[in-house]
Amino acid sequence: MKLVVLDAYTLNPGDLSWQGIAQFGDLTCYDRTEPEQVLSRAKDAEILFTNKTIIDKNTLTLLPKLRYIGVLATGTNVVDLHAATNQGVVVTNVPAYGPDAVAQMVFAHILHHTQRIALHHEAVVDGVWSDCDDFCFILSPLQSLKDKTIGLMGYGAIGQRVANIALAFGMKVMVNTRSLLTDLPAGIEWSELEPLISTVDILSLHCPLTETTDKIIDSRALKQMRTSAILINTARGGLIDEAALKQALADGEIAAAGVDVLSTEPPEKTNPLLSAKNISISPHNSWATLEARRNLLNIASRNLECFLSEASKADGKFDNQVN
Repeated sequence: MKLVVLDAYTLNPGDLSWQGIAQFGDLTCYDRTEPEQVLSRAKDAEILFTNKTIIDKNTLTLLPKLRYIGVLATGTNVVDLHAATNQGVVVTNVPAYGPDAVAQMVFAHILHHTQRIALHHEAVVDGVWSDCDDFCFILSPLQSLKDKTIGLMGYGAIGQRVANIALAFGMKVMVNTRSLLTDLPAGIEWSELEPLISTVDILSLHCPLTETTDKIIDSRALKQMRTSAILINTARGGLIDEAALKQALADGEIAAAGVDVLSTEPPEKTNPLLSAKNISISPHNSWATLEARRNLLNIASRNLECFLSEASKADGKFDNQVN
């Protein structure tokens, strides 16, 4: 059986083993696959894995041997699920493989702005501490997280991890979800969106990108935020109107922002946030700790093992099937 991974590098640049998948057949891994290369590389595959390489309807119709697509991520918008279903191709994804990793990145950005370590490190290296008359110096006010309020738009696995970390810091937590949540842990309260946005010291986005949430953080929402507030986005770049955020940062409507995602990835050099003030940008790698990537690969292997097992084929139930 021929198995192909179309874009292996971001998941496994060489520090993990593909053996969990390779045990099931003849595995070929490509670091990256351009759109025009998909057909030539996947034409004989029965099992196909993709992360961000698009498998659309036209491509599927030209892959008659294909039985299974494993998406090496949680989001499945890279595959035409309707076309796959019509062609009898099972599609799986990998949910909840690294909520701790993403939550950790949320606080990496928060602490970047509240502790200003990078700013002070650069000053120390430049000799400012050596020439200082005192035993310490402060270039920008440092902030305690204790008693600050963090607002979470979305309260799935990642949002819940963020809430737990926030509580450990002594923070207050407000959450907004599509439906009212009443049975929340102590220290966490549900809120309508507008009061949440206007109240919190830190706003962290953890909701999916849909027609409703596209650019939900626009100029109006930014004007509602406190001028001392910090905006964090580790969810989807499209949740933010990037031009509006750049302007809000320039005008001091909010204090700072930290983002791990942008509207287009890799970003165009003209992306407004690349030249914005008081922003920290990580290259969509909050998911990519060694532990989270290993977990993702293990789940993807188990998904395939389930698909190939006789018991699963008999009842037609497959782990993490999305179509």
